[in-house]
Amino acid sequence: MNKKDLRPVSVFQFFDEINHIPRPSKHEERMIEYLRQFGESRGLETVIDKAGNVLIRKGATVGHEDSPTIVLQSHMDMVCDKVAGCEKDFLHDPIETYIDGEWMRAKGTTLGADDGIGCAIELAILDSKELPHGPVECLFTRDEETGLTGANNLEAGMLRGSMLLNLDSEDEGLFYVSCAGGKTTTGTFRFQRVKPEGSLCFLRISVKGLTGGHSGDDIHRKRANAIKLLSRFLYNEMQKMPIRVAQINAGKLHNAIPREGEVVFAVPFAEKETARVDWNVFCSEVEEEFHVTETSIQWHMESADSEDVIPAELASRIILALQAMPAGVYSKVQDTVLGDLTETSNNLASVQTDNDSCTIVCSQRSSVMSNLVNMTNTVRSVFELAKADSITHSDGYPAWKMNPDSVLREHAIECYRKLFGKEPTVIGIHAGLECGLFAKRYPNLDMLSIGPTMRGVHSPDERLNIPSVEKVWQLVTEILKSL
Repeated sequence: MNKKDLRPVSVFQFFDEINHIPRPSKHEERMIEYLRQFGESRGLETVIDKAGNVLIRKGATVGHEDSPTIVLQSHMDMVCDKVAGCEKDFLHDPIETYIDGEWMRAKGTTLGADDGIGCAIELAILDSKELPHGPVECLFTRDEETGLTGANNLEAGMLRGSMLLNLDSEDEGLFYVSCAGGKTTTGTFRFQRVKPEGSLCFLRISVKGLTGGHSGDDIHRKRANAIKLLSRFLYNEMQKMPIRVAQINAGKLHNAIPREGEVVFAVPFAEKETARVDWNVFCSEVEEEFHVTETSIQWHMESADSEDVIPAELASRIILALQAMPAGVYSKVQDTVLGDLTETSNNLASVQTDNDSCTIVCSQRSSVMSNLVNMTNTVRSVFELAKADSITHSDGYPAWKMNPDSVLREHAIECYRKLFGKEPTVIGIHAGLECGLFAKRYPNLDMLSIGPTMRGVHSPDERLNIPSVEKVWQLVTEILKSL
């Protein structure tokens, strides 16, 4: 498949335009300006609220004036991650895409299909002069990935529609009708570095090539977490010999499972060979442990230059905190309608060490808000036991509960059945969706979340299934035409 073969043509053309616009989370200014010019140049009512959300309204086509107003919604920002050695500057450089069979990928970076492809579908509908539809409101929210800032600060009364179709899901044929709520907890340890004493051998260990993935969508897939692997090794060595830690750095984003990380530590010269043997044994054991989900792990150990270290007692507390921190699924639930669901989880997302502090970030999720509080308290208690100097929480976002009387859901199911001759799967998602925040502000808004198939989101392995985009396009346009 070549780019000239991509269908729908207009959707992929707009996706290409979007990928030439830098739009990291919290840096969406150029995307906002692009949307403003897009709407105004076509004579469409275009509104930008104080939070930076963009709403573009398009009137009904002839014969559909009495149809209910429907909101199409996606977020304009993207997760920016890249492979080691990639020099891409996400604030200035375009995303370079290529075709790999039936998939679209990016060269060395995240693709931005989450949620650029949702934005492209909206733009193609707004641009079309042929598609029949009732009144449409296209909402583009900002900063979804790092704080849901746009949805959380959407101006009251901005939406007129009674139904909302969220285009931020990642499995064609799955209809999402509920989502988890979430919160982020950060623990910070502060210190003054000290000169290492005694005859020490400094070593650098690293792990790369893990699968990673989205901390909501993929948390149940039993993938390895780079932070947990490195801290496990440090904990094991700490039981055998005195170690001194200089650096622990792994993970980047609160909503991504860490794929790689690096530690610089020191052991007595007399224990150097023991540490090397232990590392080799550990790597072999982990490869066997994750032989199904992690087939491309890259391990490395080398000598490192001597440097100032974290005070020994504090380094021990940091290692204990990382070893004790929950990471992965905490509880599951069997829903009578939605089936087997991940209910509560925690993602040990990142640990970053600089000259005078070590910061650990964790992301909690749950579809039950009381359990979200409990999971957050569990994470906090680990930091408290380790005597972190500061512990902070994000504002978080609410869960979205299924509406058993949804007209939009039933109509979309009928459209899917008509188009493709089979039933879609109605399901809840463990990831957070902006629908939870919309429901809080617009409690009577009838919502559904759909999207084309993507894999590896929030990582440089992000890829978009091309045929699924056309199926989602057909479904959205059928819903608009027949609603």
